[in-house]
Amino acid sequence: MNVEMLNILDKFYALIWPMLRISAFLVFTSVFSMRSVNMRIRISIALTFTIFLSFHIDIPTIDPLTVKGLMEISNQIFIGFVMGLMMQIATAAIVLAGQAVSGSMGLTMANMIDPTYGQVPVISQLFSLLGTLVFLSVGGHLIVFGMLLESFQLFPIGKSLMTQDVMGKMLTWSSMMFLAALLIALPVVVTLLFVNVGMGFVTRAAPSLNIFSVGFPAMLIAGFLILWMATPSILVRINWLWIQTFQQMRGILTG
Repeated sequence: MNVEMLNILDKFYALIWPMLRISAFLVFTSVFSMRSVNMRIRISIALTFTIFLSFHIDIPTIDPLTVKGLMEISNQIFIGFVMGLMMQIATAAIVLAGQAVSGSMGLTMANMIDPTYGQVPVISQLFSLLGTLVFLSVGGHLIVFGMLLESFQLFPIGKSLMTQDVMGKMLTWSSMMFLAALLIALPVVVTLLFVNVGMGFVTRAAPSLNIFSVGFPAMLIAGFLILWMATPSILVRINWLWIQTFQQMRGILTG
């Protein structure tokens, strides 16, 4: 009986390390941490990948109750956190672009409760859905899980990712949130700016015209029309953002 218990403990210690990295990635990432992907689905995905990995990689036996084991726990969680943070920044850029478009259209007060980002404008919800659809359409889930499996070869269990170079790359990548948001929202925001300028000329030419009763409906109609016309361009920019995200994740893993 004692021999059987020791074998069970050895198998448990062998499976806990990849399970920590995969679980941390599923918790901190953006697409797979949505409410639609509930806890049971995430646990099932993590268990499936862990069992699959146990047959293809050599997993050292480390006692998690020792100092080395505690350091390895933090290391595995950090690797999953870094990979998930790359996707979080990309999703935050899409939400930020939606907030910029909502402000230009006058829909800032029309907010919805997002379980991931809290109270965000309705256009941000639309952009977030478009970003998820583009991510799935380009096979992003397969690419991300492939890189997650590859990370066990590039950074095997026992090798640390906490380096100054990784920290610098993460800080550099965080600036992409503002750049990508600007590129996604630029067609709609710039066009609505010219519409606002035109409304200013109309108000100046006819001071008796009530700008609030005419300008707000005009901005809404023009905003939705421009948003509909600019949707193909927005999808191309979102696709570019996801490609940059995949390249950044691979760049961090390969050094």
